[in-house]
Amino acid sequence: MNILQINASARRATDAEGSVSTRLANELTAGLRAASPAATVTVRDLNVTPQPVLDEAALGALFTPAGQRTPEQAARVALDDALIAELQAADTIVIGVPMYNFNVTAQFKNWIDAVARAGVTFKYTEQGPVGLVTGKKVYIVTSRGGIHRDQPSDQMTPYLRTVLAFLGMTDVEFVYAEGMAFAAEQGLANARAQITELLAA
Repeated sequence: MNILQINASARRATDAEGSVSTRLANELTAGLRAASPAATVTVRDLNVTPQPVLDEAALGALFTPAGQRTPEQAARVALDDALIAELQAADTIVIGVPMYNFNVTAQFKNWIDAVARAGVTFKYTEQGPVGLVTGKKVYIVTSRGGIHRDQPSDQMTPYLRTVLAFLGMTDVEFVYAEGMAFAAEQGLANARAQITELLAA
């Protein structure tokens, strides 16, 4: 089994402080690896190695045929290619992403823009779009300062389900660490209980 862990917080994490979503994603990945000791783990930390924003220059590079790209354009496309290759090689994906202003972080949105490529990770057909990244198990660990789960304020969960399904990933589980701004210990305990339940399933 190949595990890809994506850390998408603006903060780094240590064992006891820093990014909550990353710390919990680390714990989930450790549990998955304990159950499958031969598993390989690739960690993509978007704080340490941020993905550039999809701007006009990046679009120009992507729409230029490979053989006609400048060295700068080729280098820019290669950054996206690396993320796509990691995604395609993974059997299980663990995403640690906090809620910022009711949705995903800018770091993770840049990752989505990098891996969503027509003809590679999805395609358009007469019947509609078809995701090409199939057969993956996805775990999303998200932390929030308030309580948003199953509330209108949680625009993040439906967005992630939609964009992942668009790419072909429909087997998605969520772990929620909520109330971190005022009840952090309880939020962590609840999230760890969810992780334990998922690992036991």
